[in-house]
Amino acid sequence: MRLAEQLDGKRFLLTGVTGFIGEALMQRLLVDLPGTSVVALVRPKPGQSGEDRLRSVLRKGIFHAAGDADSLLATRVEALEGDLAAVPELPAGIDVVVHCAGDVSFDPKIQDAFTTNVVGTRLLVERTLAAAEAEGRAIHYVHISTAYVGGRRRGAVPERAVDHTVDWRTETEAGLRLAARIEEDSRLDAQLRRFLRAAERDHGRAGPLSVAAGAEERRQQWVAEQQKAAGKERGRTLGWTDCYTFTKSMGERAVEELSAPFIPTTILRPSIVESALKHPHPGWIEGFKMAEPIILAYGRGELTEFPAAPDSVVDIVPIDHVVNAILKASATPPPLSQPAYYHVSSGNRNPATFRDLYEHVRAYFTDHPFDSSPEVLPTWDFPGVDKVERQVRTGERLARIGDRVLALAPRSERVRSASRRIDKARDQVEFARRYMDLYRAYTEAELRLVDDNTLALHRSLDPADVDLFGFDTAVVDWTEYFEKTHCPSVTTQMRKYEEIRRRRKQTEVTGPRTLRPVAEGAAPVLAVFDLAGTLMPGTVVDTYLALRLSELDAPARVREFARIVRHLPGWIAAERRDRGSFLRSLFRGYAGADLDALEAYVDDVFAPGFLEQVSSDALRRIQAHRDAGHRTVLMTGDVRMVTRPLSALFDEIVCTDLDEELDAEGHRRASGFLTSPPLVGEARAAWVRRYAEVEGADLAASYAYADSHSDLPLLKTVGNPTAVSPDVPLFRAARAARWPVADWAASSATFRLRLPQQVLAGTD
Repeated sequence: MRLAEQLDGKRFLLTGVTGFIGEALMQRLLVDLPGTSVVALVRPKPGQSGEDRLRSVLRKGIFHAAGDADSLLATRVEALEGDLAAVPELPAGIDVVVHCAGDVSFDPKIQDAFTTNVVGTRLLVERTLAAAEAEGRAIHYVHISTAYVGGRRRGAVPERAVDHTVDWRTETEAGLRLAARIEEDSRLDAQLRRFLRAAERDHGRAGPLSVAAGAEERRQQWVAEQQKAAGKERGRTLGWTDCYTFTKSMGERAVEELSAPFIPTTILRPSIVESALKHPHPGWIEGFKMAEPIILAYGRGELTEFPAAPDSVVDIVPIDHVVNAILKASATPPPLSQPAYYHVSSGNRNPATFRDLYEHVRAYFTDHPFDSSPEVLPTWDFPGVDKVERQVRTGERLARIGDRVLALAPRSERVRSASRRIDKARDQVEFARRYMDLYRAYTEAELRLVDDNTLALHRSLDPADVDLFGFDTAVVDWTEYFEKTHCPSVTTQMRKYEEIRRRRKQTEVTGPRTLRPVAEGAAPVLAVFDLAGTLMPGTVVDTYLALRLSELDAPARVREFARIVRHLPGWIAAERRDRGSFLRSLFRGYAGADLDALEAYVDDVFAPGFLEQVSSDALRRIQAHRDAGHRTVLMTGDVRMVTRPLSALFDEIVCTDLDEELDAEGHRRASGFLTSPPLVGEARAAWVRRYAEVEGADLAASYAYADSHSDLPLLKTVGNPTAVSPDVPLFRAARAARWPVADWAASSATFRLRLPQQVLAGTD
C-alpha cells in the first residue's frame, strides 16, 4: 500500500512545529500527503497568539505548494495553544501524536532540560492516553528522541530500550530541586559580596545603579552557569555525555513506562540532523545545527584545530530522511507493550569520518572562500584532545594578559586596534573552548548505531514511494552532499553576515551619523558633548594645574605640584571607584584661590592655548549641530572657569561650581568646597533625562559624545550616541551596540600629567 493511502484521513498532532524537524514534518504532511490534517501545539508569545505563530510558519516558501496560510488554517491545520509545561486537553479525532519538541541544547540549564524533555513528555503522554480512553480507540504515539540517548557507550548500539536502572521520577525531582537551591545559594551574603566587588571594579565610575545592574548580571550569569554545570555533571556521573542525552533518556523511559503498555508507541532516534538531501529542496535547513558552527568557523580561519579523532564517525543524516522515517513509522504502529525503536543514522552502513568531513569542507572553501577567509585555510592534523586542550588554555591565558596590558595603556587608535585583535582572538578561543567541551564526547565516540529496524522499515515502502519517501542513508554520496549541497546552503546566510560586518566596520571608520535638521514645530533635539578626552586631549588634572599654579609664587607652585604627585596614587584608586570623590579631593586645592584673578587669567592667558587644543573635527561637529537647529550642551566635571572659552559654542554648560566666600578685603575666594555634587556617571544621564522632560526634548532623536566607559549611562540615554576616542571598555561596548566611533582627538591616558611651564621654569 502506498504511504498516501496508509495515512489518508489521518489527523496528526505535532509538537515542535516551529523547530527544525517539526516544521519539515508538517511541510511533508501538507504538501505530499494531501489526505492528512494537522493539529499543532504552539506556545503563544506576548503579543502573538499560537495561531499567529503558526501562520508565520505556514507563510514560508516551502509551504506554498500546499496553499496559502489562511486557507490551510481554514481547512487542514489547527493551532492548539499551549506548551509542554502545561499541555492542554487534546482535541477529538487525533490518530497520531508525533512529539518533535524538546530542549536540543547540549548545555541547557538542568531545570529547562527536565521540564521540556521529561515533564513535558509525561504531560503529553498523559493527555494522549486520556484522549484515547475518551474515544475508545488507539492513538499511535511517536516519540522523537536522539541516537545518542544511550550515553557514553562504545561499539554496536542496538535498536531497543537503553539498558539502565536510573529512576526518571527521582532524577527529575532532584534536578528541579537542585536548580532551585543554586538560585537560593546565589543570594547568600558571601556570593552577593563577590558579585558586588566585581561589579564595582568594572562599573564603579559610572555610578551605583550601574554597579547594581552589573552585580545582578553577574549573579544571574553565575546561576545559569551553575545550573548548566549541575545538569552536565549529573548526566556524566550516570554514564551520559551531557544533560541533553541524560534527560532525553529519562524522557524515553517515561514513554516506555507510561505509554507503551496502553497505546502503540514508537521511539525514533535520529543522529546528527543536517540539511535536506532532496525535500523540500536540496540544502534546506533552518538555523544552525551541530556541524554548522564548526564548518563556518573553519571557513573563516577561526578554528585552527579540532579535538576529534580522524577515524571517528560523524554520524550525519539529512532532515528529509528523518521526516520520511517518521512518516513511515507513523503508518506502522507496533503492538501494545512492544514499542518500536528506529535509529535514523548513517554510520553503520555509510560512515563518514571526521577526516572525511574536514576534507570535504576544506575542498569547498578552497573553491568558495569567504571574503574574510585567510589566504591559506587551516590544516587540521588531528593531534588529539590533550594537545588541543593545551592550545586553548594558552589562548585563554594570553587573552587575560592582553586585557591587563590594555587596561594600563594610553588611549589611541593603536590601542583600540589591539583591543580588536585581542577580542577576535578571545572569541576564537572561547569558541574552541565551548565546542570542545560540548562536542568532545561526540567526537571521541566509537559508536556503531545499528539500523536494522530502520532499514527493514524503509524496505517495506511501496517501490513507487522510495524516491519521494525513502530514507536509506546508504544512498547518500557524501562528497556530493557536503561540497555541492550542505556547505553552499549553510554558508549563504553567513555570507550575508559578512556584508553586515563590512558595513559595521565602515561605520566605525566614518564616525558620527549624519545630522537631521529639526523640523519647524518639532521637539528640541539635544547634542551633549563631554569635554576632556572628547573635545580635546588631557584631563581635569591638567587644567587644574594650569589654573591653580598661575597665581602661586615659585615655591608654592612646587609645593602644590608635589601635593598632586603625592596624592595621585590614591586619587587614581578613588577615581576608579567614584569619580565624584576624586574631583572633590582635587578641587580642594582651589581653597584660597582668588576667583576674579583666575577668571581674568583664563580670559587673557589660558583661553588661546586651550582653544588650540580643541579638535577641529569636534568644532565642526558642534557647528553642524547648531546649523541643524540642535540645542548644544557641554557637560564636564571640570570647574566653570575652564569652560569660559567655549561659552559661545553651547546653549547650556553643565559643570562643577566652586563654593566661594569673601575675604577681609572683599575679594572672592574659593572655599575649597563645591556648591553641589560633581555631575559624573549616572548623574549625567539623570540630568539629561530631566532636562529633556522640562524642555520637551526628543531624546530618541538626540545625540551624545563621550570618551569614557563611565559615560555609558549618558550615551545610552540618547538615540544617537557616539564614542569619541574611547577607552577600551567603552570601545567594546560601542562595537557591541553598533554605535559610531569617532577619533577627534588622541586622548591622553588618565592622569598623564603635562607639567605646566611655571613648574618647569620655577618662576612667575
